[in-house]
Amino acid sequence: MPSKALSKRQVAEITNSEAAELSRQLLKGEEEERRRISRELHDETGQALMVLRFHLEMLAGDAKNPDQEAKVRESLELLDRTIEGLRRIIARLSPRVLEELGLQAAIRRQAQQLTSRTKIRTRLGLPEEISPMNHEIEVAVYRSVQEALHNVAKHSQARNVAVRLQATGEKVSLEIEDDGVGFLPRNPDERGFGLTGMRERAVALGGTMTVHSRRGKGTLIRIVLPREAQGSEKKETLNSPRPVRRVSTARAS
Repeated sequence: MPSKALSKRQVAEITNSEAAELSRQLLKGEEEERRRISRELHDETGQALMVLRFHLEMLAGDAKNPDQEAKVRESLELLDRTIEGLRRIIARLSPRVLEELGLQAAIRRQAQQLTSRTKIRTRLGLPEEISPMNHEIEVAVYRSVQEALHNVAKHSQARNVAVRLQATGEKVSLEIEDDGVGFLPRNPDERGFGLTGMRERAVALGGTMTVHSRRGKGTLIRIVLPREAQGSEKKETLNSPRPVRRVSTARAS
């Protein structure tokens, strides 16, 4: 009997490990697909819209009467809003700022964008030093901040939000807390808001996610991840020394 129980436990462990690896590979494929779509939107759709804008500018200059010019100018305004919306979509699809400037700058950019769009005050609590970590973990932290702040802007009715990041030992801890209307996590209709995807990403990388929220009391999301994703290998660039990034605790403006 004990040997059978052990065998079942071993089978369960293998199954869970395979499921986690599958989830991790799916997340990796999703990021690659996001980058591909982002490049196509930028190189094809974005360029086509800019050419269209140039043509509309020419039409506005050649308008034969004020009514024609007004209609072309109205079309230009609509096109400018479309281009700006496309840029936001591209930014959400591809974490270019993360790859170019690093995790702290990427989080700061997300906070600044939230404040500029919604006037929600954002407080950042970032460590003064962050040593290199696995790229998949960096992307997971960035995506979690991105999704959480999107939820805050869309659903929370908050006036303030705090983003806190700690990287100590072998763990990375992320907290996003707002003072909004909150929700009941046990309610199946309100467990959306991107929380399921955030939790699946954390679990696939060997981490955990907890949500504490009450009606009228705001929401706290806590994510704990390992510095190294389970089953992953460091990128070659991470094996060479990288400069330590320093960011002090500050309010986003």
